[in-house]
Amino acid sequence: MATVPMDVGKVALCRALAGDIADDVQRYIDAHTTVGLERAILRAYGAEGVDEEGAPLVNIAVDRYRQAGLLGRGMALFLGRALLAGANSPQEAAERLAFAPELDRGQGGPGPQAALDALAPHTQAALTRIDSAREGRDAFKRRVTAGTAPLKYVIVATGNIYDDAVQAKAAAYAGADIVAVIRATAQSLLDFVPDGPTTEGYGGTFATQDNFRIIRRALDEASETHGRYVMQTNYSSGLCMAEIAWMAAVERLDMLLNDAMYGILFRDINMCRTFVDQYVSRRIIARAGIVINTGEDNYLTTANAVEKAHTVLASQFINEALSLRAGLVPEQIGLGHAYEIDPWIQDSLLLEMAQAQLIRQIFDRHPIKWMPPTKHKTGDIFFAHVHDAMFDLVGVATHQSIELLGMFSEAIHNPLLMDRYLALKATRYVHSACKHLGSEIEFKNDGIIAGRAVQVLDEALALLAEVKRESIWEAIAHGAFADIKRTRTGGKGYEGVVERDGDYLNPLLSALEAG
Repeated sequence: MATVPMDVGKVALCRALAGDIADDVQRYIDAHTTVGLERAILRAYGAEGVDEEGAPLVNIAVDRYRQAGLLGRGMALFLGRALLAGANSPQEAAERLAFAPELDRGQGGPGPQAALDALAPHTQAALTRIDSAREGRDAFKRRVTAGTAPLKYVIVATGNIYDDAVQAKAAAYAGADIVAVIRATAQSLLDFVPDGPTTEGYGGTFATQDNFRIIRRALDEASETHGRYVMQTNYSSGLCMAEIAWMAAVERLDMLLNDAMYGILFRDINMCRTFVDQYVSRRIIARAGIVINTGEDNYLTTANAVEKAHTVLASQFINEALSLRAGLVPEQIGLGHAYEIDPWIQDSLLLEMAQAQLIRQIFDRHPIKWMPPTKHKTGDIFFAHVHDAMFDLVGVATHQSIELLGMFSEAIHNPLLMDRYLALKATRYVHSACKHLGSEIEFKNDGIIAGRAVQVLDEALALLAEVKRESIWEAIAHGAFADIKRTRTGGKGYEGVVERDGDYLNPLLSALEAG
């Protein structure tokens, strides 16, 4: 099998540095909560619904307690006290927290232990709901044949969830192994999750629990029809990533785009908020057996893909370290990278091959997600089709796990059904024609590919040492990743971060951490 030179000592040192970086972040996470985290916990306990103006119940309750300066004690404390005060269910308890004339300030009456005891059966019910969905998904997958790597991943993005369901079935018919519903533009900046099925959305379709359910049903039907399991993907990112992780967990999604730094860099979401929320979202994801897709591929859309390839690798080490601290196992950590080098650079294919093979060797247990060229697509559909075929070639030769297919209509319009069909057909051809290419070839030890792999690992190691020295907070502020600078207290959502009190109560999170 073709391999590139890889100094295992340097890889181990990269992991150690990333671990130190992640430990620093984890100390901050363990001392803070957020409005998104607390809303996710209320949802997990059973709180749902909206008021007459469409505001989610969980938002109303959490915002009320944040404004009163009480969120640092944890919404679970007040939920448990409401149950002890006579509420018949977590739903009724949440309604009291949101709408009761008098705000419970937690003074007098039952303490944290009593609230913990009152919540115990509901904590177990929330865990059971995640576990049952996971078991149901696993049982279904055992009945039908799963695709083989590289898994062919395509997107649908009509804005109308019912049209998305039809397109998802069409993609499955054409040979897709994974279907992702692209989220509506800027939903990541909404500090609430829309309710119910949606039929309008710009650039994509809103991520809601009902929409997850509709697509899951469509893909289950397609899986039964074709005798091949088709996976469902959506986005657990932005200001509501923990809530969306919960919804995805109980609706049997297979994958979620979930990254430690994407929202910080590309959506200007506050880094403190993002790190806390991603930890809790990943605790839920870990329990649910969902595979995450990280977003390092996006770095190369804003930074030079040759000069900054090492930043992708360094970020992958950090994402891995943070994921492991959130309970994920390597088989759930789908690290992302992309085929984004300027195609007109001499030996661009060899440089892409080096990066892909190096990442495959370092993260040998991970379901690596390989992203197609987009930055250098111009609207020339014939060249784009060739460009995508080269991407497919590298993907199969280096044994990538998940391959998001390139579309020849990139930079022109959202993919049409025929665009998707032709992409799947071309990929099927390349994957079949070159199925064992990676096992038949070898790379010269002193060649371009080997030299490039050594260079990228060395540069990633140097960057990780620098990030550890100055901290991830300062590294992001200096633009170490994607050539984008963000500040620790800047960005959207910082006002929703709260320091935990000494008696902070969150039995569900504690159970997820213990599990």
